[in-house]
Amino acid sequence: MHREGAVAEGRRLRAIPTSEDEDPQAEPVDRLRHVSTWSLAVLATIATGAVLYFAREVLLPIVTAFVVGVMFSPVVRKLEERRVPRVLSAVLIVICTALVIASVAALVAASVAGLASKLPELRGKLEVFHGVLAFIERMEMSVGVNPTNATPAVPLPSIEWVPTTIGFVSPPLTGFVYFLIVLLLFISWWPDLRRALVMTFASRESRLTVLRILNEVEASLASFLLIIACINLGVGTAAGIIALATGLPSPIGVGALATTLNFIPILGPVAMVIVMALIGVLTAPSLGLGILPAALFTVVIFLEGQLITPAIIGRRLEINALAVLLSLMFWSWMWGPMGAFLSSPILIVGLILKEHLVSDATT
Repeated sequence: MHREGAVAEGRRLRAIPTSEDEDPQAEPVDRLRHVSTWSLAVLATIATGAVLYFAREVLLPIVTAFVVGVMFSPVVRKLEERRVPRVLSAVLIVICTALVIASVAALVAASVAGLASKLPELRGKLEVFHGVLAFIERMEMSVGVNPTNATPAVPLPSIEWVPTTIGFVSPPLTGFVYFLIVLLLFISWWPDLRRALVMTFASRESRLTVLRILNEVEASLASFLLIIACINLGVGTAAGIIALATGLPSPIGVGALATTLNFIPILGPVAMVIVMALIGVLTAPSLGLGILPAALFTVVIFLEGQLITPAIIGRRLEINALAVLLSLMFWSWMWGPMGAFLSSPILIVGLILKEHLVSDATT
Protein backbone atom coordinates (compact mmCIF):
# COMPACT_ATOMS: atom_id res chain seq x y z
CA MET A 1 0.00 0.00 0.00
CA HIS A 2 2.79 2.37 0.84
CA ARG A 3 4.43 1.53 -2.45
CA GLU A 4 1.25 2.22 -4.44
CA GLY A 5 0.81 5.56 -2.61
CA ALA A 6 4.36 6.60 -3.42
CA VAL A 7 3.85 5.75 -7.09
CA ALA A 8 0.62 7.80 -7.22
CA GLU A 9 2.33 10.74 -5.52
CA GLY A 10 5.17 10.60 -8.04
CA ARG A 11 2.73 10.59 -10.94
CA ARG A 12 0.94 13.62 -9.44
CA LEU A 13 4.17 15.55 -9.02
CA ARG A 14 5.24 14.75 -12.58
CA ALA A 15 1.87 16.02 -13.81
CA ILE A 16 2.55 19.50 -12.32
CA PRO A 17 4.18 21.67 -15.05
CA THR A 18 7.49 23.26 -14.19
CA SER A 19 9.18 26.30 -15.68
CA GLU A 20 11.07 24.04 -18.05
CA ASP A 21 7.81 22.40 -19.24
CA GLU A 22 6.02 25.71 -19.85
CA ASP A 23 4.77 26.49 -23.33
CA PRO A 24 7.53 28.36 -25.19
CA GLN A 25 4.83 30.33 -27.07
CA ALA A 26 3.38 31.84 -23.86
CA GLU A 27 5.94 34.65 -23.54
CA PRO A 28 5.55 35.97 -27.13
CA VAL A 29 1.75 35.84 -26.76
CA ASP A 30 1.89 37.88 -23.53
CA ARG A 31 4.24 40.36 -25.15
CA LEU A 32 1.91 40.69 -28.14
CA ARG A 33 -1.02 41.21 -25.77
CA HIS A 34 0.81 44.06 -24.01
CA VAL A 35 1.73 45.67 -27.32
CA SER A 36 -1.86 45.51 -28.54
CA THR A 37 -3.12 47.00 -25.27
CA TRP A 38 -0.70 49.93 -25.46
CA SER A 39 -1.49 50.42 -29.15
CA LEU A 40 -5.20 50.64 -28.41
CA ALA A 41 -4.50 53.12 -25.60
CA VAL A 42 -2.41 55.32 -27.92
CA LEU A 43 -5.07 55.20 -30.65
CA ALA A 44 -7.78 56.07 -28.11
CA THR A 45 -5.69 59.02 -26.88
CA ILE A 46 -5.16 60.30 -30.43
CA ALA A 47 -8.86 59.95 -31.21
CA THR A 48 -9.82 61.79 -28.02
CA GLY A 49 -7.37 64.59 -28.81
CA ALA A 50 -8.77 64.90 -32.34
CA VAL A 51 -12.33 65.16 -31.00
CA LEU A 52 -11.28 67.79 -28.43
CA TYR A 53 -9.51 69.84 -31.11
CA PHE A 54 -12.01 69.71 -33.97
CA ALA A 55 -15.08 70.01 -31.71
CA ARG A 56 -13.65 72.86 -29.63
CA GLU A 57 -16.28 75.37 -30.74
CA VAL A 58 -18.97 73.11 -29.25
CA LEU A 59 -17.06 71.72 -26.29
CA LEU A 60 -15.44 74.94 -25.08
CA PRO A 61 -18.63 76.72 -23.89
CA ILE A 62 -19.89 73.50 -22.31
CA VAL A 63 -16.68 72.68 -20.45
CA THR A 64 -16.27 76.30 -19.32
CA ALA A 65 -19.84 76.37 -18.04
CA PHE A 66 -19.31 73.08 -16.19
CA VAL A 67 -16.11 74.32 -14.53
CA VAL A 68 -17.59 77.70 -13.58
CA GLY A 69 -20.80 76.04 -12.41
CA VAL A 70 -18.95 73.62 -10.15
CA MET A 71 -16.91 76.54 -8.80
CA PHE A 72 -20.11 78.39 -7.85
CA SER A 73 -21.95 75.33 -6.50
CA PRO A 74 -20.94 75.99 -2.84
CA VAL A 75 -22.30 79.54 -3.19
CA VAL A 76 -25.60 78.23 -4.53
CA ARG A 77 -25.77 75.71 -1.69
CA LYS A 78 -25.29 78.50 0.85
CA LEU A 79 -28.08 80.48 -0.79
CA GLU A 80 -30.32 77.41 -0.70
CA GLU A 81 -29.72 77.12 3.03
CA ARG A 82 -31.06 80.67 3.28
CA ARG A 83 -34.18 79.55 1.39
CA VAL A 84 -33.25 81.15 -1.92
CA PRO A 85 -34.59 79.00 -4.81
CA ARG A 86 -31.88 77.33 -6.81
CA VAL A 87 -33.23 78.62 -10.13
CA LEU A 88 -33.17 82.19 -8.81
CA SER A 89 -29.60 81.70 -7.58
CA ALA A 90 -28.59 80.39 -11.00
CA VAL A 91 -30.18 83.40 -12.74
CA LEU A 92 -28.43 85.84 -10.38
CA ILE A 93 -25.04 84.15 -10.89
CA VAL A 94 -25.43 84.14 -14.68
CA ILE A 95 -26.45 87.82 -14.72
CA CYS A 96 -23.54 88.80 -12.46
CA THR A 97 -21.10 86.80 -14.60
CA ALA A 98 -22.37 88.43 -17.79
CA LEU A 99 -22.20 91.91 -16.23
CA VAL A 100 -18.64 91.39 -15.00
CA ILE A 101 -17.42 90.12 -18.39
CA ALA A 102 -19.26 92.91 -20.24
CA SER A 103 -17.88 95.56 -17.87
CA VAL A 104 -14.31 94.36 -18.34
CA ALA A 105 -14.77 94.28 -22.12
CA ALA A 106 -16.22 97.82 -22.06
CA LEU A 107 -13.35 99.15 -19.96
CA VAL A 108 -10.74 97.56 -22.22
CA ALA A 109 -12.53 98.82 -25.36
CA ALA A 110 -12.71 102.33 -23.90
CA SER A 111 -8.99 102.23 -23.15
CA VAL A 112 -8.19 101.10 -26.69
CA ALA A 113 -10.45 103.82 -28.13
CA GLY A 114 -8.82 106.47 -25.95
CA LEU A 115 -5.37 105.35 -27.07
CA ALA A 116 -6.47 105.32 -30.72
CA SER A 117 -7.72 108.88 -30.41
CA LYS A 118 -4.20 109.97 -29.50
CA LEU A 119 -2.55 108.35 -32.51
CA PRO A 120 -2.16 111.67 -34.40
CA GLU A 121 -0.19 112.98 -31.43
CA LEU A 122 2.05 109.94 -31.46
CA ARG A 123 3.49 110.36 -34.93
CA GLY A 124 6.53 112.10 -33.55
CA LYS A 125 7.24 109.01 -31.44
CA LEU A 126 7.65 106.97 -34.59
CA GLU A 127 10.42 109.11 -36.05
CA VAL A 128 12.94 106.76 -34.49
CA PHE A 129 11.76 104.10 -36.96
CA HIS A 130 12.21 106.29 -40.05
CA GLY A 131 15.73 105.00 -40.56
CA VAL A 132 14.51 101.40 -40.43
CA LEU A 133 11.74 102.16 -42.93
CA ALA A 134 14.22 103.89 -45.28
CA PHE A 135 16.51 100.84 -45.11
CA ILE A 136 13.57 98.57 -46.00
CA GLU A 137 12.71 100.79 -48.97
CA ARG A 138 16.30 100.64 -50.22
CA MET A 139 16.22 96.84 -49.94
CA GLU A 140 13.00 96.74 -51.95
CA MET A 141 14.54 98.93 -54.64
CA SER A 142 17.58 96.66 -54.81
CA VAL A 143 15.42 93.60 -55.54
CA GLY A 144 13.35 95.44 -58.15
CA VAL A 145 10.33 96.47 -56.09
CA ASN A 146 9.36 100.12 -56.46
CA PRO A 147 7.67 101.28 -53.24
CA THR A 148 5.89 104.11 -55.06
CA ASN A 149 4.17 101.64 -57.39
CA ALA A 150 3.46 99.04 -54.77
CA THR A 151 -0.03 98.43 -53.44
CA PRO A 152 -0.68 100.61 -50.39
CA ALA A 153 -0.38 98.70 -47.14
CA VAL A 154 -3.48 100.37 -45.67
CA PRO A 155 -6.64 99.69 -47.71
CA LEU A 156 -8.93 102.54 -48.66
CA PRO A 157 -12.07 103.04 -46.55
CA SER A 158 -14.88 100.82 -47.75
CA ILE A 159 -17.64 98.59 -46.43
CA GLU A 160 -15.88 95.39 -47.45
CA TRP A 161 -14.59 94.97 -43.91
CA VAL A 162 -18.12 94.58 -42.51
CA PRO A 163 -18.69 90.89 -43.46
CA THR A 164 -15.20 89.98 -42.30
CA THR A 165 -15.70 91.74 -38.99
CA ILE A 166 -19.08 90.10 -38.47
CA GLY A 167 -17.60 86.69 -39.28
CA PHE A 168 -14.78 87.33 -36.81
CA VAL A 169 -16.99 88.58 -33.97
CA SER A 170 -19.93 86.22 -34.43
CA PRO A 171 -18.33 82.95 -33.14
CA PRO A 172 -17.12 84.45 -29.81
CA LEU A 173 -20.49 86.10 -29.19
CA THR A 174 -22.34 82.90 -30.04
CA GLY A 175 -20.04 80.90 -27.77
CA PHE A 176 -20.59 83.43 -24.98
CA VAL A 177 -24.38 83.08 -25.29
CA TYR A 178 -24.06 79.27 -25.29
CA PHE A 179 -21.85 79.53 -22.21
CA LEU A 180 -24.44 81.57 -20.31
CA ILE A 181 -27.29 79.20 -21.27
CA VAL A 182 -25.35 76.06 -20.33
CA LEU A 183 -24.19 77.70 -17.08
CA LEU A 184 -27.79 78.51 -16.14
CA LEU A 185 -28.99 74.98 -16.86
CA PHE A 186 -25.99 73.35 -15.19
CA ILE A 187 -26.35 75.30 -11.93
CA SER A 188 -30.10 74.61 -11.86
CA TRP A 189 -29.75 70.86 -12.46
CA TRP A 190 -26.43 70.13 -10.77
CA PRO A 191 -27.96 68.30 -7.71
CA ASP A 192 -29.92 65.98 -10.03
CA LEU A 193 -26.80 65.38 -12.11
CA ARG A 194 -24.80 64.58 -8.97
CA ARG A 195 -27.43 62.15 -7.78
CA ALA A 196 -27.69 60.45 -11.17
CA LEU A 197 -23.91 60.14 -11.41
CA VAL A 198 -23.62 58.62 -7.95
CA MET A 199 -26.50 56.20 -8.49
CA THR A 200 -24.96 54.98 -11.75
CA PHE A 201 -22.65 52.70 -9.72
CA ALA A 202 -24.06 49.57 -8.12
CA SER A 203 -21.86 48.98 -5.06
CA ARG A 204 -21.98 51.15 -1.98
CA GLU A 205 -18.19 51.60 -1.95
CA SER A 206 -18.19 52.91 -5.53
CA ARG A 207 -20.98 55.37 -4.73
CA LEU A 208 -19.12 56.66 -1.70
CA THR A 209 -15.96 57.07 -3.77
CA VAL A 210 -17.80 59.05 -6.46
CA LEU A 211 -19.45 61.21 -3.79
CA ARG A 212 -16.10 61.95 -2.16
CA ILE A 213 -14.59 62.84 -5.54
CA LEU A 214 -17.45 65.21 -6.37
CA ASN A 215 -17.29 66.90 -2.99
CA GLU A 216 -13.54 67.39 -3.22
CA VAL A 217 -13.78 68.70 -6.79
CA GLU A 218 -16.39 71.25 -5.73
CA ALA A 219 -14.41 72.40 -2.70
CA SER A 220 -11.08 72.56 -4.56
CA LEU A 221 -12.42 74.45 -7.58
CA ALA A 222 -14.38 76.90 -5.41
CA SER A 223 -11.31 77.53 -3.25
CA PHE A 224 -9.14 77.91 -6.35
CA LEU A 225 -11.55 80.42 -7.94
CA LEU A 226 -11.81 82.51 -4.76
CA ILE A 227 -8.05 82.60 -4.18
CA ILE A 228 -7.16 83.32 -7.81
CA ALA A 229 -9.85 86.01 -8.11
CA CYS A 230 -8.55 87.81 -5.00
CA ILE A 231 -4.95 87.57 -6.20
CA ASN A 232 -5.84 88.80 -9.68
CA LEU A 233 -7.84 91.70 -8.27
CA GLY A 234 -4.75 92.65 -6.27
CA VAL A 235 -2.60 92.44 -9.40
CA GLY A 236 -5.08 94.55 -11.35
CA THR A 237 -5.18 97.14 -8.56
CA ALA A 238 -1.38 97.30 -8.57
CA ALA A 239 -1.38 97.71 -12.36
CA GLY A 240 -3.91 100.53 -12.12
CA ILE A 241 -1.87 102.31 -9.44
CA ILE A 242 1.28 101.96 -11.57
CA ALA A 243 -0.57 103.34 -14.60
CA LEU A 244 -1.89 106.27 -12.57
CA ALA A 245 1.50 107.04 -11.02
CA THR A 246 3.41 106.86 -14.33
CA GLY A 247 0.85 108.76 -16.40
CA LEU A 248 -0.50 105.95 -18.58
CA PRO A 249 -3.91 106.65 -20.11
CA SER A 250 -7.03 105.03 -18.57
CA PRO A 251 -5.61 103.45 -15.38
CA ILE A 252 -8.95 101.74 -14.67
CA GLY A 253 -8.88 100.03 -18.07
CA VAL A 254 -5.27 98.98 -17.53
CA GLY A 255 -6.19 97.48 -14.16
CA ALA A 256 -9.20 95.65 -15.62
CA LEU A 257 -7.09 94.24 -18.45
CA ALA A 258 -4.38 93.12 -16.01
CA THR A 259 -6.97 91.39 -13.80
CA THR A 260 -8.49 89.58 -16.78
CA LEU A 261 -5.21 88.50 -18.37
CA ASN A 262 -3.84 87.26 -15.05
CA PHE A 263 -6.46 84.49 -15.08
CA ILE A 264 -4.37 82.96 -17.90
CA PRO A 265 -1.25 81.47 -16.27
CA ILE A 266 2.17 82.62 -17.53
CA LEU A 267 0.92 83.90 -20.90
CA GLY A 268 -1.44 86.50 -19.44
CA PRO A 269 1.12 88.37 -17.30
CA VAL A 270 3.66 88.32 -20.15
CA ALA A 271 1.08 89.76 -22.54
CA MET A 272 0.21 92.48 -20.00
CA VAL A 273 3.87 93.46 -19.63
CA ILE A 274 4.12 93.82 -23.42
CA VAL A 275 0.93 95.89 -23.54
CA MET A 276 2.12 98.23 -20.80
CA ALA A 277 5.50 98.59 -22.52
CA LEU A 278 3.87 99.50 -25.84
CA ILE A 279 1.48 102.01 -24.25
CA GLY A 280 4.29 103.51 -22.20
CA VAL A 281 6.65 103.92 -25.15
CA LEU A 282 3.92 105.54 -27.25
CA THR A 283 2.68 107.94 -24.59
CA ALA A 284 5.68 108.79 -22.40
CA PRO A 285 7.96 111.74 -23.26
CA SER A 286 11.06 109.53 -23.23
CA LEU A 287 11.96 105.90 -23.76
CA GLY A 288 13.05 105.40 -20.13
CA LEU A 289 9.78 106.71 -18.74
CA GLY A 290 7.91 104.59 -21.28
CA ILE A 291 9.56 101.38 -20.09
CA LEU A 292 9.09 102.25 -16.40
CA PRO A 293 5.43 101.05 -16.07
CA ALA A 294 6.25 97.67 -17.63
CA ALA A 295 9.32 97.32 -15.39
CA LEU A 296 7.31 98.07 -12.24
CA PHE A 297 4.56 95.67 -13.30
CA THR A 298 7.19 93.00 -13.96
CA VAL A 299 8.29 93.34 -10.32
CA VAL A 300 4.67 92.93 -9.21
CA ILE A 301 4.20 89.83 -11.38
CA PHE A 302 7.46 88.33 -10.11
CA LEU A 303 6.43 88.79 -6.48
CA GLU A 304 2.95 87.43 -7.18
CA GLY A 305 4.12 84.42 -9.17
CA GLN A 306 7.12 83.44 -7.06
CA LEU A 307 6.05 84.34 -3.52
CA ILE A 308 2.40 85.21 -3.00
CA THR A 309 0.54 82.67 -5.13
CA PRO A 310 2.73 79.65 -4.24
CA ALA A 311 2.51 80.55 -0.53
CA ILE A 312 -1.30 80.75 -0.63
CA ILE A 313 -2.20 78.00 -3.06
CA GLY A 314 0.55 75.67 -1.86
CA ARG A 315 -1.13 75.41 1.51
CA ARG A 316 -4.48 74.41 0.04
CA LEU A 317 -3.75 72.77 -3.31
CA GLU A 318 -0.59 70.85 -4.05
CA ILE A 319 0.08 71.49 -7.75
CA ASN A 320 3.40 70.74 -9.36
CA ALA A 321 4.83 73.65 -11.38
CA LEU A 322 5.87 71.35 -14.24
CA ALA A 323 2.38 69.86 -14.37
CA VAL A 324 0.89 73.37 -14.52
CA LEU A 325 3.20 74.32 -17.40
CA LEU A 326 2.48 71.15 -19.38
CA SER A 327 -1.26 71.50 -18.82
CA LEU A 328 -1.07 75.14 -19.91
CA MET A 329 0.82 74.26 -23.10
CA PHE A 330 -1.55 71.42 -24.01
CA TRP A 331 -4.86 73.21 -23.41
CA SER A 332 -3.60 76.46 -24.95
CA TRP A 333 -2.72 74.50 -28.08
CA MET A 334 -6.10 72.76 -28.00
CA TRP A 335 -8.49 75.59 -27.13
CA GLY A 336 -6.53 78.86 -27.24
CA PRO A 337 -6.84 81.50 -24.47
CA MET A 338 -9.89 79.87 -22.88
CA GLY A 339 -8.01 76.59 -22.81
CA ALA A 340 -5.24 78.38 -20.94
CA PHE A 341 -7.81 79.64 -18.43
CA LEU A 342 -9.23 76.12 -18.00
CA SER A 343 -5.84 74.41 -17.78
CA SER A 344 -5.43 74.74 -14.00
CA PRO A 345 -9.02 73.68 -13.08
CA ILE A 346 -8.79 70.69 -15.42
CA LEU A 347 -5.44 69.78 -13.87
CA ILE A 348 -6.95 70.00 -10.37
CA VAL A 349 -9.79 67.67 -11.37
CA GLY A 350 -7.32 65.24 -12.92
CA LEU A 351 -5.15 65.18 -9.80
CA ILE A 352 -8.19 64.55 -7.59
CA LEU A 353 -9.30 61.66 -9.81
CA LYS A 354 -5.79 60.22 -9.82
CA GLU A 355 -5.51 60.42 -6.03
CA HIS A 356 -8.81 58.70 -5.33
CA LEU A 357 -8.70 56.09 -8.07
CA VAL A 358 -5.08 55.09 -7.45
CA SER A 359 -5.56 54.93 -3.68
CA ASP A 360 -8.71 52.83 -4.07
CA ALA A 361 -6.97 50.50 -6.52
CA THR A 362 -4.04 49.92 -4.15
CA THR A 363 -6.23 49.25 -1.10
